Parts: sequence; structure tokens; C-alpha cells
Amino acid sequence: MNSYPPVRRSPIAGAWYPSNPEVLRSEIDGYINATEEQTLPGEVVGLIAPHAGYFYSGLTAGYAYRCVKGHSYDTCVVFSPLHDYSPNDLLTTAHEAYATPLGQVPVDRPLVQACSQKIADATGEVLHNIANDREHSLEIQLPFLQRALVTPFTLVPIMVRTHNARLLESTARAIADSLKGKTVLLVASTDLSHFYNENEANSLDSTMLQNMTAFSPEGVLKAERCGEGFACGAGAVALMLWTSRFLGASQVTLLHHSTSADASGDSSRVVGYGALAVTR
Repeated sequence: MNSYPPVRRSPIAGAWYPSNPEVLRSEIDGYINATEEQTLPGEVVGLIAPHAGYFYSGLTAGYAYRCVKGHSYDTCVVFSPLHDYSPNDLLTTAHEAYATPLGQVPVDRPLVQACSQKIADATGEVLHNIANDREHSLEIQLPFLQRALVTPFTLVPIMVRTHNARLLESTARAIADSLKGKTVLLVASTDLSHFYNENEANSLDSTMLQNMTAFSPEGVLKAERCGEGFACGAGAVALMLWTSRFLGASQVTLLHHSTSADASGDSSRVVGYGALAVTR
């Protein structure tokens, strides 16, 4: 008998973002509608979006989700870090759905299992199930998806705790093989530098964002490893970039960059945020 409920209830609604559905809808719509519409060089395959509380990073996230406003996808694959400890490199949810104040997002369990099997065949690793987690970085993307997309979607949640390039590239190829022929959106959840002053943060973020816009998952991992730039979701971003490449994507466009100082006014210790679109 499972020791967890089928639906993962939100542990962060009311703290990281509003728990009142009407307030949440209005806030997200405000962020998306406040952004400048940008012309992209092709079809959107993936997004990179921040995962701080909406007060801090909501506007930057709005730039990412403006790119898919009014679009429809059967499935969204959300790649995120797992900030808590786990001995496993790759994880997914054991629940059947995620709940937000805007409703439930069902997990595509057959597709999760298909990805896990292909990953196992390619690498010997699997997507390990995790239940009753408090991971905010994956969940915080869901209300934006619920407001931006015009039809319901299923979810493939993938949490990453490795920066092993060989494993991530092989994993990406396995995931892409599982997704071919499906209408999917890939989302990588990451913030950038943490707790530097704003000038230092802007320099570090610029280096990391240059690696992202160069479509270089290797560069993202190297920048993190060498301290040239930082992204708490570097592994998730690299995995999403490789996956999108195997699905035919060829370009990454920077949409917006900000820091927490833009919301808080405190430029002494900031967190950086970026929004990017991956296209083919």
C-alpha cells in the first residue's frame, strides 16, 4: 500500500505564489501581458524560466511564457533541480498529478515509464520515483503553464541532481526518442547567480546566459563547474538543451534578464533570473 496520496498537494502555494485562484490568475496574466512580444526565429521547442517566488521573478518568467501564450501542447516536460538531498541522479514524481490553486495537472505515467525505460537501456540509470517532496522549482512553472496554454496538458516531471555531461547527453537522447511524434513543450527551471552584489551578479549571469544562447549545454556545465557563472538548475538546463537539440532545435534566444533587486530594491545580495526560448 502506497504511503502517499495520488495527488501531490502544493507545499508552496500561499508562500511562493498566491493560494487564491483568482488572485493567482490575475497575477500571472499581469506578468505575461506586461511583457514585450518578441519575434522568434522559429517554432518554440523549449523555455528556460526562473523559479523564485513570483514577487521576485514573475515578470521575467512572464517573458518566457509569453512565447507560448495561446498555444496548445499535449505534454509539457519540466526539467528542474532537486534542492533536497537524494542519492539518485535522475528523479520523477511518484504521484499521479500535481495540484495547484488552478487545478490538477495529470502526470503522463506511460510516457514517464517509456522515458525511464529508454534511459535505462541507454545509461543503466532510471527515473527514480519521489513522493511528498517539497521541491519548488518544478511546481512553480505549472501555474504559468496553466494560464499560458489554451488546452489542458499532461506533465512529465524530471528532476536532475547531476552535472555529468555524458550521462545527461545520453539521457537527453533517450528522452527525445520517447517524445518524437508528440506535441511537447520542454521547460527548464533555473535561477542564476545567488547572493552576489548586483554588479558581480550581472557579470556572472552574462557569462552563463552567453553559454545558453550559444546553445552549449557543455558550456553551461563548464561555467557552473569553474565558477564563471552559476545556475542552480545547470544540470536541468543542459538536459533540456540536449533534448531539444535531438528534437531538431537549433537556436536559443535571450528574452529577459533581471535580478531580485528590481523587485526588492536591495542590490547588495541579489539572485539573477533569465528567460530564454529554444526554437527550431
